[in-house]
Amino acid sequence: MYRGALAVRLRLWEISSAIEGIAMKLAYSLASPYVRKAMACAIARGLDGQIERWTVPTTDPALLPVNPLSKVPALVTGDGMALYDSPVICEYLDSIGDAPKLFPPPGPARWTALRRQALGDGIMDASQPRRREVALPQDQGRQDYIATQQGKVARALDVLEAEAGSLGLLADIGDITIGCALGYLDFRFPHEPWRPGHPTLEAWYAKVVALPPLAQTMPVG
Repeated sequence: MYRGALAVRLRLWEISSAIEGIAMKLAYSLASPYVRKAMACAIARGLDGQIERWTVPTTDPALLPVNPLSKVPALVTGDGMALYDSPVICEYLDSIGDAPKLFPPPGPARWTALRRQALGDGIMDASQPRRREVALPQDQGRQDYIATQQGKVARALDVLEAEAGSLGLLADIGDITIGCALGYLDFRFPHEPWRPGHPTLEAWYAKVVALPPLAQTMPVG
């Protein structure tokens, strides 16, 4: 699966991890909301102690055999399987261990959780590249792009406000993803407060941000 020096390094890591009781390795960034989502799931599932954090720039060639898209998070499992991106990693983490499941069984609750995961991921998808765009010369095309992304986030927040009364306390993948998305807005766009107009969502977030999966994964950078 891996070649050359990287294959040797990964094999040595597998051996040392087995000795130390560490089962997995996560390509990691302290600022990434997607990495935070994966780690929040690991904490909720009681698996964070089995994951070694591998802080690696996305420009580092060492990341490519683990994720050819050169993105984080990427997870190397104990048997050397590489997984990406955050929805796949989170579902894998949900398949191991004995803690309550974050992905509900087939039925309406599952579809609701997956839809909310997509909504939270969509907020991150619309927000993360926009941070880079605002640092570039602001021609009309770039301004239109930024406004389009802002519109996506605004509409998603309105949907979440309408549903906030039925959100759980990080009980499923939808809750966790939404919590990470709102945290990313606070982290990168404090000058664009999302709380006005969303009081029920604000009250929900105030509760869940203090819980270990989010409290222990606050972004830095």
